[in-house]
Amino acid sequence: MAQHLFTLKQNCMQSLVLYFETIPALHRSLILFGGMLFFYLIEYAAPLFNFNYRKLQHAGINLLFTLTTIIINFLFAFTIVKIGDWSIQQHIGILTFLNINLLWYTIIGLLLLDLIGAYTVHYVEHKIKWMWRFHLIHHSDTHIDTTSANRHHPGESVFRLFFTVIAVGIIGAPIWLVMMYQSASVVLSQFNHANIRLPLWLDKTLSWVIVSPNMHKVHHHYVQPYTDSNYGNIFSIWDRIFGTYTTLAPEKITYGIDTHMLPEENNRVGNLFTIPFQPYRAPKGSKFN
Repeated sequence: MAQHLFTLKQNCMQSLVLYFETIPALHRSLILFGGMLFFYLIEYAAPLFNFNYRKLQHAGINLLFTLTTIIINFLFAFTIVKIGDWSIQQHIGILTFLNINLLWYTIIGLLLLDLIGAYTVHYVEHKIKWMWRFHLIHHSDTHIDTTSANRHHPGESVFRLFFTVIAVGIIGAPIWLVMMYQSASVVLSQFNHANIRLPLWLDKTLSWVIVSPNMHKVHHHYVQPYTDSNYGNIFSIWDRIFGTYTTLAPEKITYGIDTHMLPEENNRVGNLFTIPFQPYRAPKGSKFN
């Protein structure tokens, strides 16, 4: 019986590897837009906040930034594949030194990709002023919903992809693992940004493993120190390990960033694209000059 379960588990993992190694572009698109549509519909049924806003207009702005992110990801795709192959061939990636079964190989790989490609770059964006100027477009959203997950300035998308390239090289991640990570990252980011109300016990339980909606919403509170907390994307472990985990009751949260609370600043595409190049305004309590 035990041997049968082990074989079944191995076969399932091998099937997953094969799928993500050859995942069609159509499937990747379905994961992105299908996940967004799924959570978008749930938001109508069980919203966390009853926003008074033009939901479709808000989605249109964020989908435009989603499109620029897709384009930049496409441009970097070849580099990511080559860096991963080179790291494996040179036997310098972390995963190339691990003699473990496929399940643990996958878990450790996903954890490390999430640490470098999501948590670290996100943390750095909040600590380096010129990077923050691009990242605050994401924080300027005053109506966080599932479409907000992909609201990133093209400039930010570039250095997020740069960190992903670094992560793939350091880890020695094969292409199937990168595709699996990016797919999980997209769906879980849509999930933890979604304007949905989960039972508190369920949200809290999930937050011990993955970044739950209530956990991430704290990060979008409009003032520090809450803005500078809960940087995780997939796994919540990194915030807990590095002391950046914070809680705040949902009813106390106000979305946005205190420097850009006016609609003409945070809800107009032209202004959002040019914010990084406008005269800088430091958030209240910021260490930036």
